[in-house]
Amino acid sequence: MNTLTVALPGREYDILIERGLLAQAGERLRAVLPRARKLAVVTDTTVGPLYYNRVKAGLESAGFECRLFAVPAGEDSKNPSQLAALWEGFMDFGLTRTDGVVALGGGVVGDLAGFAAATILRGVAFVQIPTTLLAQVDSSVGGKVAVDLAHGKNLAGAFYQPRLVLMDPDALDTLPLPVFMAGMAEVVKYGCIWDGGFFDFLAARPSRQALMADIEHILYTCCDIKRQVVMEDELDTGLRMILNFGHTLGHAYELAGRYIEWSHGEAVAAGMCAAARLGVKLGVTPAGTPEAIENALSALGLPIAIPCSREDRAAAIGLDKKSAGADITLILLDKTGHAVPRKLPRKDLLELLEETL
Repeated sequence: MNTLTVALPGREYDILIERGLLAQAGERLRAVLPRARKLAVVTDTTVGPLYYNRVKAGLESAGFECRLFAVPAGEDSKNPSQLAALWEGFMDFGLTRTDGVVALGGGVVGDLAGFAAATILRGVAFVQIPTTLLAQVDSSVGGKVAVDLAHGKNLAGAFYQPRLVLMDPDALDTLPLPVFMAGMAEVVKYGCIWDGGFFDFLAARPSRQALMADIEHILYTCCDIKRQVVMEDELDTGLRMILNFGHTLGHAYELAGRYIEWSHGEAVAAGMCAAARLGVKLGVTPAGTPEAIENALSALGLPIAIPCSREDRAAAIGLDKKSAGADITLILLDKTGHAVPRKLPRKDLLELLEETL
């Protein structure tokens, strides 16, 4: 068992990483939710048939009464209407302040279930059981929960830390290859922003088979980096901003594809390449860095450039949560393994993008 503790005062929780952990969900949740009687298990129509019965058996053996709440798979489920449906469903189930919500699935399920848990009855206990690589290394840790609005992604949300995060690497075996590799974009990001040696480690393992042979180490390293960042800056006003490397342009690429053509991971991959090229243009990022990142991502089958109109760039940058007034904070690399913030007026950034991309 690999264990990491996110030591936020009064909101501490463990991240557990171990093969076969899904079958242990009951005993692990009972340890952190000793008074809970009922658990609302939120999943989606893809993950539910694969893993719900296995998790349910363990939860029931630990004395929990469970009810399944399955939402349609995909980003479209992360909306206010689906959130309201969960609230009403939780009330029909008889959920109380001492009970809890379990997110079993990828990032969409975790964000939606977490926001529902944060807001029902002014907050009930919440446990993350992420089943995708992207969710395991990124969205399940750190307490960001949200739904999308017509104006853009994750615009209504909260910071709400889970009580526990359970990661079973065996759940990754059922991921389609493109979904697995999309998660690798966030994994590579950690090497780019924090640990150059980890970046080299990943670049030497360009296949799924090679990555899965070291998956516990990969999950542990990513979660340890995010844990350290979140403990220093829980509310994303300083250091935590570096986790958004590649996301400013990535959000523009997602918008350009109307959130259908490009997955979040694919968009972030291209966004990191764009940010590296901008960093060179601004004299922050050493020459050769963009090529190294592009080579690593290309080897994983991820896009290194995505067509995007000026209008979509402007719209995404205007909604970026790292913006303040007329400025936006862009995350750049001053070397592979270290990220720095660079504040720019939005209009200057848009002009630079026109010149660089």
